[in-house]
Amino acid sequence: MKVLCFGALNIDYTYTVDHFVQKGETLSSKSLQVFSGGKGLNQTVALARAGAEVYHAGAVGTDGGFLLQLMEEAGANIENVAVLDEVRTGNAIIQKDKNGDNCIILYGGANQAITKAQVDRTLQKFEREDFIVLQNEINELAYIMEKAHEIGMKIILNPSPMDEKIPKLPLQYVSYFLLNEIETLQLLQSDDTDDIDGERLARKLLEKFPTAAIVLTLGEKGSVYMDQKEKVSQPIYKVKTVDTTAAGDTFTGFFIAGLLKSGSVKEAMDLAAKASAIAVSRPGAAPSIPVLAEI
Repeated sequence: MKVLCFGALNIDYTYTVDHFVQKGETLSSKSLQVFSGGKGLNQTVALARAGAEVYHAGAVGTDGGFLLQLMEEAGANIENVAVLDEVRTGNAIIQKDKNGDNCIILYGGANQAITKAQVDRTLQKFEREDFIVLQNEINELAYIMEKAHEIGMKIILNPSPMDEKIPKLPLQYVSYFLLNEIETLQLLQSDDTDDIDGERLARKLLEKFPTAAIVLTLGEKGSVYMDQKEKVSQPIYKVKTVDTTAAGDTFTGFFIAGLLKSGSVKEAMDLAAKASAIAVSRPGAAPSIPVLAEI
């Protein structure tokens, strides 16, 4: 089976400053670093490095060539990525102060220029039981989900960043939800943060979406898988944490790849936990994602 990741591709511009710029102020930065970004890109790289047959669909401007190169070097097929002349690649302007705090301005750019025609061209190359992985950083999500469902693809949704658009999607078509505690509470429209219990939250979400499987990541408390027939609790592998940026995306990619390879939820959860542990022990997002041989 093939995996299609239809998701965002970003360029992250990170400026190191003494303090966040104020109204009317002009501020010189100490440095500028340019990184690859976007949850779609990170999950595609994780899937490819985990050994899945993965295809990426999305859009960049002419300034996004190095993002395509990164995915291709990881082993992903990029023929379904549109390169647009009229819009820039999506990007983030990030100020990082001396205390390590940050503030971010997002520009959707090419990520918000997905067309129904591109969706149709892409999905016609996939078949029933193929997987499609989605996040909430591109436009036309509802259309993508409708068309994927018509084909019979298994829809995997990572509803991040969570916003008011998510509840309006045809969530009844989702085969797997991969999300964290806060996203789960938001999807349940609950503000009960006093006693967050992963298994309880997974069960509540399963009650709301009984035909789906729930994969809930719980930070240092590990992760939980739950469907109508099976429950798996997965502890973390303890490491010295350096950077958690791509931990969730790494988990997503390796879980899906592991599931496709072995068919065992338990083995897939364990593989994903090990991959995430390696990722958080390294700096950066995509550069921190391991290859399967390291696991």
